[in-house]
Amino acid sequence: MKISARNVLSGTVKEVREGAVTAHVVIDIGGERTITAAITKEAVPELGLAPGKPAHAVIKSSDVLVAVD
Repeated sequence: MKISARNVLSGTVKEVREGAVTAHVVIDIGGERTITAAITKEAVPELGLAPGKPAHAVIKSSDVLVAVD
């Protein structure tokens, strides 16, 4: 698979929390760090996502978020 996004973090699915419409997928990217993605509930079985499975977080920035300490 080739993609145009250059920010790809590889890891292992730690947790999948399914809601009514979306699912939150937590990916362990090492170093005690995780990244969480909100995806459609339908995408979970289509991608075969489950704890322990390898996965990639592909980041394509289109928004600017605000954070505070």
